[in-house]
Amino acid sequence: MTELKDRNCTPLKAGTPALKEQEIIDLLEKLPQGWEVLENRKIRKTFSFPNFKEGMAFAQEIALLAEAEDHHPDLCIQYTGVDVEFSTHSVGGLSENDFIMAAKIEAL
Repeated sequence: MTELKDRNCTPLKAGTPALKEQEIIDLLEKLPQGWEVLENRKIRKTFSFPNFKEGMAFAQEIALLAEAEDHHPDLCIQYTGVDVEFSTHSVGGLSENDFIMAAKIEAL
């Protein structure tokens, strides 16, 4: 089976359901440590950097990746960190696309 980071996000049809709890757990196990699930609706991780400049460069890489995959995170940039949060608004929770993007970000 193809690793998450090697897959691409796919457009979701109207009415696609959000992932169920066990599906979320199974996909979370495929990501490196540090990703947390919030209310079974979002995943989030904070990446640490020695300075603001490096965090901003990382955020820019995420922005380019998000545009290429057409799946965009919420980013919060701090002096020495970047919070990355995913959910799929069209399904009202998490989709496989969120985990694909998390895996791709880990590979940056």
